[in-house]
Amino acid sequence: MTQTLFRQLERINQRPKIFCRYTAADLWTDPHTSKQMLAFHLNSEVDLSSRKLEFIERSVEWLAARFGIGSGTAIADFGCGPGLYAQRLANRGACVTGIDFSVHSLNYAREQAHKYGTEIEYVETDYLEFSSTKRFDLILLIMCDFCALSPEQRQRLLWVFRTHLQPGGAVVLDAHSLQSFEQREQVASYAFNQLDGFWSAKAYYGFVNTFKYEAEKVVLDKYTLVTEDETREVYNWLQYFDRNSLSQELERAGFTTEEILADVAGAQYRDDAPELAVVARVG
Repeated sequence: MTQTLFRQLERINQRPKIFCRYTAADLWTDPHTSKQMLAFHLNSEVDLSSRKLEFIERSVEWLAARFGIGSGTAIADFGCGPGLYAQRLANRGACVTGIDFSVHSLNYAREQAHKYGTEIEYVETDYLEFSSTKRFDLILLIMCDFCALSPEQRQRLLWVFRTHLQPGGAVVLDAHSLQSFEQREQVASYAFNQLDGFWSAKAYYGFVNTFKYEAEKVVLDKYTLVTEDETREVYNWLQYFDRNSLSQELERAGFTTEEILADVAGAQYRDDAPELAVVARVG
């Protein structure tokens, strides 16, 4: 019994090979955790699943001014969640398509579109597999979703962007900065019903192991959830960038960096900013 427990703890605390697993579906499509994520999305006071409401309003204002968003502007919001950006952009007359694989988030988004009488197309799919005959003037990927993907997944997604852009169209995305990477620490902790029952409706023990991969500028938050019936793991990878590494990654996919900012609300770039945002176009 003691040896078995030791082996289990050894496995929990073992450092995984970088980008060895991708478990986003466990977070966004699990019936219990996806409801929890939606609640975080809709909490306008915290920056967890979505930005705070005040930031979203400023961000939409900047996007509208920067790209002349108005009647007929075709926009794709990748990882749209409950439509917090999509709804506001549609209110300005844009033709918006939201892409996400969280059923609970999309159901909420559709209810809001119906409530406000806006026509927004919401597509339930993994955005790495998105395919449409539509072409967009503007593609958005907000809340540092880009950082949660492996290098191969990021190149795949940028190819999807290129395929669906109108000539002259733009991509706007944000990413965690190297300044933020330096603030992360390797830690391990556990708690009973960690995060107040976020991970399961059943009683569980939650273990969190944070690993830093210095050479690659990657952090893994590995969650191990142990209930009476099962043990499951959730891997949350985060890639961190500076201006050069982000621009180079876009260039490898055929994009040109037009502008780099501190955030997707148009703040001027700073070396000490926790995030950076980019405007890119093809060619």
